[in-house]
Amino acid sequence: MAELSAEQGYEATKIADIVRRAGVARKTLYDNFDGKEDLFLAAFTTANRELKMVVDAACAGSDGIWQKRVEAGLAAILEFFAERPAVARMCMVEALSATPAASVRYDAAVEQFVDLLKLNTPAELGLPETIEETLVGGVAWILNQQIRRGEASKLLDLLPELSEFVLSPHHGVAQLGSQPGDESDSTVTDSNT
Repeated sequence: MAELSAEQGYEATKIADIVRRAGVARKTLYDNFDGKEDLFLAAFTTANRELKMVVDAACAGSDGIWQKRVEAGLAAILEFFAERPAVARMCMVEALSATPAASVRYDAAVEQFVDLLKLNTPAELGLPETIEETLVGGVAWILNQQIRRGEASKLLDLLPELSEFVLSPHHGVAQLGSQPGDESDSTVTDSNT
């Protein structure tokens, strides 16, 4: 399903295409799935579960410093999708508009990564309550654009820039009213160093 939706788009993919590609009878498909949408949702859910396991393992395998956990998780996401461009397109492009149920699953997947970022970053005073949603949403948008351009294989090239984007709010927030370079320009102390 991932390959077909990546090649043709969800809407253009027909049941006949699916059974031909899978090498199964139409009856076999309907014995296991209610139809194209059910198959798409199952493929999305499986891919998301695999991604979450890879990210959790990467975070757990880092040296314990929160910045390293966040960067390891981000690298795992980029590598996962770079190695699976059809899955990347299915999850980050097609799921947004395939069906209302797919959009709900996409939103739930994004929310689980928002929660994961919250667990792996310090709770800084002064940062907006929605900072994690903003950061995850920004990363998702950048991935969507890169994948839509057909450049999923280059996702790992984005790691330095995306890491800086995700980590920068926690590394320092200028005081209100100060100008960059002023003596009053300060940063939030990193409580984990």
